[in-house]
Amino acid sequence: MSGAPEPTFEGEWTFADDKPFPLAEGGELSPVTLRYARYGELNRERDNVILVCHALSGSARAADWWPEMFGAEGAFDLNHHCVIGTNIIGSCYGSTGPSSINPRTGQPYRVTFPLITIRDMVRSQALLLEHLGITRLRAVIGGSIGGMQALQWAVDFAERVGRCVVVGATELSAMGLALNHLQRQAIQNDAQWRGGDYDFDSPPVGGFAMARAIAMCSYKSAELFTERFGRRPDRSGEDPHRTPEGRFDVAGYLDYQGVSFTRRFDANAYLTITKAMDTFDLARGYASEEDALRRIRAPLLLVGISSDWLFPAADVRALSDRARRAGVDASYLELHSSHGHDGFLADAHRLAPPVREFLNKAEVMPVARTVVGVGSNAHD
Repeated sequence: MSGAPEPTFEGEWTFADDKPFPLAEGGELSPVTLRYARYGELNRERDNVILVCHALSGSARAADWWPEMFGAEGAFDLNHHCVIGTNIIGSCYGSTGPSSINPRTGQPYRVTFPLITIRDMVRSQALLLEHLGITRLRAVIGGSIGGMQALQWAVDFAERVGRCVVVGATELSAMGLALNHLQRQAIQNDAQWRGGDYDFDSPPVGGFAMARAIAMCSYKSAELFTERFGRRPDRSGEDPHRTPEGRFDVAGYLDYQGVSFTRRFDANAYLTITKAMDTFDLARGYASEEDALRRIRAPLLLVGISSDWLFPAADVRALSDRARRAGVDASYLELHSSHGHDGFLADAHRLAPPVREFLNKAEVMPVARTVVGVGSNAHD
């Protein structure tokens, strides 16, 4: 976004609802809080909102981590759009999560924080929008776990979504589930884990850093690692002329990414969110995936990333094909990037133009279709 004006940041607030918030897999949160941020102005009709859903470690402040999507060259035109971002429940940036105080005990939830799902995240966002008097979204968009949220929005709240953009997201494959399992094991095997009851001043840094390093390998591509690091020796130590035997530049990168992440995120929140990713399944609460897809009324844009092996482009394309067979106005776009799964962030300047074109198409009222009832926990 070089040379472009800063997005008009209107502010950041916390929404709290004291009523019990039932969770799809059992249990409840009471109260539930949601941190949210707004860019641009709501119009009089309150129908110009684009909801931006963040990835695993993101926050409500979408312009901080997706700046290229804002402005004249981006996808979000704040002369016309009002962009709202929320911090998902289960996270640690202001919404109810494992580090929040459990009102029943007066202590942080920590490992006792209940299992949450993508559907729970979306329902909490719907509560916020109802509080703000927003009954229909111009669009919902997200990448990775944010894309899961966007897709769940289009299914569970079909009548409230004008357009839906899903970037680098499908259900996790067995490989994705395996990688998330290994990350959680790395954290829980750290001596400082203490059964999840670690001191916030003394978290399981070693295991948590290892988990993040594993994740970084899945977010990037072999092509990018070869280009950036190759087999160059690591010279990140104090003596630039001495390199530890057998240690390479890529190791220094992964170590840095791991340790720096532990300073800004919570280990219990990481476990909570990765479990939510694991359980994402559009068929949950419906007779089948096809029945879930048939609910979608909004035009749907699914974006695969050419070098993504965590959510392979072929899987995203296949989901687009299944959506079309279910009668959805679905289109597929492939973002060519060497950055792997992180391409939706690293190459956002390439993503913005086609997304802008998709968002700016004249909205056509969808053909009326029978909407199958949602599962028991979807709206109540």
